[in-house]
Amino acid sequence: MSGRMRWWAEVKFGMFIHWGLYSILAGVWRGRCVPGVGEWIMRNARIPVREYEKLARRFNPVKFDAEEWARLAREAGMRYVVFTAKHHDGFCMYDSEYTDYTVVKATPFGRDVLGELADACRGEGLRFGAYYSQTLDWHHPDGMGNDWDYDPGRKDFARYFKEYAMPQVEEILTKYRPVAVMWFDIGTPTPELAREMVGLVRRVSPDTIISGRIGHGLGDYAEMGDNEIPRGRVEGYWEVPVTLNDTWGFKSYDHNWKSPGRVIQMLVDVVSKGGNMLLNVGPTAEGVIPEPSAEVLRAVGGWLERCGESVYGTAPGPLDAPLDAPYRCTAKPGRVYVHVLAWPWDGELRVFGARGRVEVSRAYLLEGERELEFRWDGDDLVVAVPDRAPDPTDSVVVLECEW
Repeated sequence: MSGRMRWWAEVKFGMFIHWGLYSILAGVWRGRCVPGVGEWIMRNARIPVREYEKLARRFNPVKFDAEEWARLAREAGMRYVVFTAKHHDGFCMYDSEYTDYTVVKATPFGRDVLGELADACRGEGLRFGAYYSQTLDWHHPDGMGNDWDYDPGRKDFARYFKEYAMPQVEEILTKYRPVAVMWFDIGTPTPELAREMVGLVRRVSPDTIISGRIGHGLGDYAEMGDNEIPRGRVEGYWEVPVTLNDTWGFKSYDHNWKSPGRVIQMLVDVVSKGGNMLLNVGPTAEGVIPEPSAEVLRAVGGWLERCGESVYGTAPGPLDAPLDAPYRCTAKPGRVYVHVLAWPWDGELRVFGARGRVEVSRAYLLEGERELEFRWDGDDLVVAVPDRAPDPTDSVVVLECEW
């Protein structure tokens, strides 16, 4: 395991934060609800640059409290945070010397959001990363994606990339160090440009981890599709970004919140297959993380406070759970954690195909350490469990074993 990846492989759970001018519109443009995710409203509604720029004059999130956000992430059991320094709309949520189109220079708020949040996260013991849209930039004449204001045939993307995007990434890495993760998106058009960006990051900040969406297999880890959890175990380092509702940026009418139980089970599913989960929040234009999001995060954090041993620092281990099994497995040396998602009605937890893979010496419930009897039935390990599940979402049975 490379040195820069060691911490990342241990932490398993992080917070993604999408926040920008799109939070003002909250999914609505000129009185109409715009289909699609909130942060893509400029593209989906084809809002002219000059119209969209006016939003900056209205951005004054007086309720923003970086320490409160960082504290919520810690309470949720998250160990790292990734914040949108510049999304596809091109607006910079930090103080950049390469443009005036920033939260510091163009808004009445006038504060360096990225800097405040980076400091607050480190104060809570969280690793801090920055999202940067290196390919799509609907505001910059040479950035990709805007074909309603700019003629695609006249764009010079290489110039944008080398003279604007790369200097801004160097600026972020230098000004807000240490940056634990540079989270790129969409993919870089050519491997040559992607290698230049990777070389820049390696030179300026060797310990910074580069996300897989830099493209061309050049990232430090693979990035799965949005909300796409693999069906089975995946080797190597990987991460899946997940929404709490159906959008990344705030939408006023999207109330399709995942329950705490759903989030916990998704997290366990991801970790059991070898990955990390990056769970998103989309703050409002006032600078508030919606209370439904906060409630879910606190509940997930409560479960992790009790059962985090079975998540942090674990690996998939020796037992693969069939897709239709009512459990998932994580492991540490000498232990397998069986996360029971559907409690057995007959008092017997059947762990399929365990014989020959583990030599079990003891079984017990993680919460309370209640001893459990077990036996072998062919290749299956059968554990006698109580009539009632200790936890309605995920009850963890620990197998002490050699493997």
